[in-house]
Amino acid sequence: MPELRASDADREQVAEVLREAVAEGRLDMDEFGERLEATYKARTYGELEPITRDLPAPGVAAPAPAVSMVKRPPAAGDWASRIVGDAGPSAPAQWGVAVMSGFERKGHWTAPRRFNSVAFWGGCVIDLREANFAAGEVVVNCFAIMGGVNVIVPPGVEVVVRGIGIMGGFDHGQEGVPGEPGAPRVVVTGFAFWGGVGIERKVSRAERHRLKEARRAARRGELNPRQD
Repeated sequence: MPELRASDADREQVAEVLREAVAEGRLDMDEFGERLEATYKARTYGELEPITRDLPAPGVAAPAPAVSMVKRPPAAGDWASRIVGDAGPSAPAQWGVAVMSGFERKGHWTAPRRFNSVAFWGGCVIDLREANFAAGEVVVNCFAIMGGVNVIVPPGVEVVVRGIGIMGGFDHGQEGVPGEPGAPRVVVTGFAFWGGVGIERKVSRAERHRLKEARRAARRGELNPRQD
């Protein structure tokens, strides 16, 4: 009912819709600021409801793809084993926050469908090189305010950048690189204000070590050819 009192969780849910809208270009920064201020001042559901009336909920802007009834072969390589699934589109986003500090998410972990990172006078590192993926497309939502967020992806992954920079910047250098068959897609969104969001493509330490050993073996073979 409109007169019921809203909770902090209700206000934060509306704020998340606004952040998604500004990242997608549906709101400019002035509109975002006005609506965000109104959100945190709201005391009832009736005051919250008009704020996002003209905006889609996060993750439902596009229609869901049709379910294919054709049996397809499994994805190439080991990507199929790394897309492990989760609780579905309704699964809550995970967060990484660095306020005058640092935050790192790396190693063996499962990247959720949506990961939100906030760097305020600090730095965040989201390393996906050894990660599994909850879905074939994951969204890394970055907010860099006088700070920096660095997203590291493995070779073979497609990268799409949809962020906004205001006296800051988003790295678009990894866009346009075709993904391998069956590989996930990483969408980097958000905004940078007096800060930056960087995107790097690197092999993992284990893969780098394997390549180094292969080169050493090849050199040993060149120096010591077989004598038939």
